[in-house]
Amino acid sequence: QVQLVESGGGLVQAGGSLRLSCAASGRTFSRYVMGWFRQAPGKEREFVAAISGAGGNTYYQDSVKGRFTISRDNAKNTVYLQMSSLKPEDTAVYYCAAKYGTSLSIYEYAYWGQGTQVTVSS
Repeated sequence: QVQLVESGGGLVQAGGSLRLSCAASGRTFSRYVMGWFRQAPGKEREFVAAISGAGGNTYYQDSVKGRFTISRDNAKNTVYLQMSSLKPEDTAVYYCAAKYGTSLSIYEYAYWGQGTQVTVSS
């Protein structure tokens, strides 16, 4: 069982930056692929980014490539999402997710955090 707690959301102006953090419980954090998803009002939840257990491989949704960076610190059981050049359309609740294994597929995430709100004003 993995418990995930996100933090770092808030209100930012367009063009600004935020860094989200997700702290995970457990002693086998490096065995989990970690992902970030988001859900905007009235829309379905969508994949944002994923990172492999050792951190060597990453995968991004096209709309955030070059603006967002996912990273992890396995010593701290934490994954991060650095968001830059934010746009109003990035406004959403951002969720951290985890799945055991090596696949960076957007599917089959078994564990989810409670979400953190990111609001980008124009």
